Amino acid sequence: MDASVWYSEAIAMLKNSQDIAWHAAVLEGLATVQVLDAWSATQVGNALPDEKEPWTDITDKLVQAIGLYAKAPTASDSDVDYPILAYLYARAILRHTSLLFSIWSGKGWGPLAFSIMLQYGLTSLPPVLGRDNKAENRLSFSGLERLTSITGISRASIAATLTQAHGPWLLHLGSRERILVLEAMATVYGAIGYRRKEAYILREVLGCIMDLIVCGRDEAGGTRISSTGLGIQGVNFGRDSHGAVAVRENDNTEGNSSVLRVVKYICLVHGVDLESVKIVDSSKVDNEKQEPSQVPEDSSSYELFGWPELQIGIVREAIAVAEALPDYSAVAQFSLSSLKSLHPVMSQGDQHHLYNTASRALAIARRRGDSRSVAYWSGQPIVSLEVLPLPLVRIPLEKPMSMLAQRRSDLVPILTGVIDPFLYNPRKLAAAQGHTMLVENESCELIVTLRNPYVFDLELSSLSLSTTGVRIDTKAVPVIIPANSFHPVTVIAKPLEPGLLVVRGCVVQAPGGVSQEFALPLSTEEEEEKQLRRRSARDCEAGRSKYAGLESRPWSKDTKRASGTIQSSQKVPRFLQCQVVPEQPLLRIRRTSLTHGAVMLYNGETTTIRVTLENVSSLPIDFLRLTFDDSTIAPAQQALAEGEMPVFDTYETEYSLIHTPVFTWDSKRNPQEIQSGEKVVIVINCFGKVGCSSGAMHISYSYIHRRQATLQKPQDVFHTRQLSYPVLVTVYHMLECHSMDILSYAPDTVAELLEQMDETEPVAITARRALLNVVDVAEWCIFSVDVRNTYGLPFEVTFERDQPDANKASTTLLVPPGSTSRVVLPIKKFRLSEDHVSRPIPTLSDRQFVVTKSNLSSAEERLQRELFWYREELFKYIRCTWKETGGSRSGNLSLRQQRMTQIMLKTLRTEEARIDMSLYEGWKVVTQTELVCVSTDEDHQSIPFHLDLNLGPVFRPT
Repeated sequence: MDASVWYSEAIAMLKNSQDIAWHAAVLEGLATVQVLDAWSATQVGNALPDEKEPWTDITDKLVQAIGLYAKAPTASDSDVDYPILAYLYARAILRHTSLLFSIWSGKGWGPLAFSIMLQYGLTSLPPVLGRDNKAENRLSFSGLERLTSITGISRASIAATLTQAHGPWLLHLGSRERILVLEAMATVYGAIGYRRKEAYILREVLGCIMDLIVCGRDEAGGTRISSTGLGIQGVNFGRDSHGAVAVRENDNTEGNSSVLRVVKYICLVHGVDLESVKIVDSSKVDNEKQEPSQVPEDSSSYELFGWPELQIGIVREAIAVAEALPDYSAVAQFSLSSLKSLHPVMSQGDQHHLYNTASRALAIARRRGDSRSVAYWSGQPIVSLEVLPLPLVRIPLEKPMSMLAQRRSDLVPILTGVIDPFLYNPRKLAAAQGHTMLVENESCELIVTLRNPYVFDLELSSLSLSTTGVRIDTKAVPVIIPANSFHPVTVIAKPLEPGLLVVRGCVVQAPGGVSQEFALPLSTEEEEEKQLRRRSARDCEAGRSKYAGLESRPWSKDTKRASGTIQSSQKVPRFLQCQVVPEQPLLRIRRTSLTHGAVMLYNGETTTIRVTLENVSSLPIDFLRLTFDDSTIAPAQQALAEGEMPVFDTYETEYSLIHTPVFTWDSKRNPQEIQSGEKVVIVINCFGKVGCSSGAMHISYSYIHRRQATLQKPQDVFHTRQLSYPVLVTVYHMLECHSMDILSYAPDTVAELLEQMDETEPVAITARRALLNVVDVAEWCIFSVDVRNTYGLPFEVTFERDQPDANKASTTLLVPPGSTSRVVLPIKKFRLSEDHVSRPIPTLSDRQFVVTKSNLSSAEERLQRELFWYREELFKYIRCTWKETGGSRSGNLSLRQQRMTQIMLKTLRTEEARIDMSLYEGWKVVTQTELVCVSTDEDHQSIPFHLDLNLGPVFRPT
């Protein structure tokens, strides 16, 4: 009470005088006395007044005092009074702000508000403001508004009062007083939720602190060591050297972390996360097991927040603060973090500047012995990872062990192209989706596609594979990724043992940084759908205002999205897997007997190709098998697969594929084992087939019977390699057969055939007459066919007959170029059994059963089968060959293109019964006589029987 009386008298004394500053100080004292009186009343248990706003009188006195401080005059001849008046003015504003803030945060005029005024002030926050968000010690927006509704004091009024303290008069304050005032302002702005104003004031606080640091460093650096060599006498630096040993005092790092924490907070408020690139202790990374990295989000979907020009300016200030401390690890962290976050809106100059600044800072930190470094900073650098397929000669092919027990006659792969009797085989589809095959102790190549989104060339000091499973031998490679590009890098690895190799991703290290693993799991439909939903939600929110204030920052929105979604069960990611097979031998073709890989043949001619193979590996070969391919196989296989051909054409196509292949070899006459470094020669037969233009030899080999290191169960599969050699084939079509016919032994037919012979060649006429001369013409027929020579050289054509119950016979004639000659050959008639001709036309392949599409009647089908079987039997008896006139080349002439008609069938087939009649007792006329007849049944047995012949006169009218 005494203080209040004396303050009242002082006001009366100073009110009319010109001492405005003292008048304002008295008003502050009166306001303080009123606060103490109210506090004392609460301490003794007296009730507070029922006024709605009991602090109104106090605030009026403080407002009046602030106005008086602002109008207080100073001595005109000196500026000594400015710092004092400015400090008093700022303190009065802070006292007014403290009153309003304490009442607001204390939920009204009461003991809690008085406690806040006395204990906390403006340099620390009361516990009530840190309930909702413990991570940032801040109230949420709803909590702040709730305090306003309770007390009636708005945050805007508190901020308006506090804003009066900020102005040019702060420049008149000393460094310590200025820091105290700015610190109090920043604390209040942060407490009432004005984060941007808080950051703005903190920037000024940092400016004051850094001025003190720089000034203190300049004062400490005033003393220099004048003696060279650190006081060591007689140091010789060279003949003409005038150098000295540089001396640098140890930097005092106390308080640097607090300054950097303020810098990071300022940038975080403005939407720049300076800790997106982590600082790690490189001395501990090597000893501790690094956690596998998760796949980060696509950098293209990163959301920007804030004003880019302002953000870049604040980042430059942050880097300048870190350099002035100095903390070069923090300089590198700030530069790289801002470059990672803001590169889409940065100019080329800013990107180059930040990257060079980070590189220089890391070099300086390493030179100064700083064990700290930065993690890899450029996000996910790996776009894709794939294993290059091995060369065709090195690809291992998995085969079942049961394949070794099968006979070659059991397989007809040439008809279907694969050894598979089914049109659809799900096991084959599953095998095609298996792992990539690699070979033990053989190098393989992996293509890693890297991405550089910056305008400068991104340098990686180390890039290596991250694998699990079998051990591999690989080396890290340095890489420079061109600017704004996708850059493929080839990494070479060598598996050291068989088994399963899992390629997780890559381990990347930037210059001066620590290595970090980046996993790249295989993309699944579920994961792609999840990424698509997440990207769609982000794009949908891009043009809407769903978040207010600093909640619009990317990490704040991601936190809200994550809290609002149901966490699904984490599935184990799948990575690229490779199956490493045991070490395999390697075979190469040393030489062949072909010239330029080409062979030229006549139609039906057969030649041999000698191929020299060499085993260039350290393992022997105990399995060798040859398969072949040519240009006639694929069209035939396609026609067979379509199933639209008639049965007869289907049989002829299959017969051509099976019985007249272009390439063949005899596995029994060729070696099956090749030792390491050994050379062997295999012989391959090549047959001239019209329509063939190219072919290929496929040599499959393996080392099956290996020595096992332990008593383990034998494997069910083995692996082979295949060596292919293409061959260019040229086949000349020179002879062709047409107009096949089967004639009966009639006198007119024989005479006609003899007349067709050239009369100038009596020897040929005599030979043909002798050939056509048979004992019993009723049991024989004549086979004839026209042979045309379409080539430019004459050929000798020979037709041979090899028929049971008949002697061998042959006929040879010369076919001149461009002419047609007719070949005739007697064939003894035959008759097939009923069981033989009733069999269906066979299928030579092992293809899956296909229902016939024929619409023939039963009689037509029977006739078709008879024509087929008699034609096949006829072709068994006749063999056609040709020989080059005056040369040594020869071959076979095919009759498979010739068709048999029903008339030919009747002529070729033996009759079911035949009657031969003979007359005895001379030529005298008798009225009754006896005839002896001989009948031949279908088993060709003669059965004699007797007939009576009655003769009588015949009267004819004249």
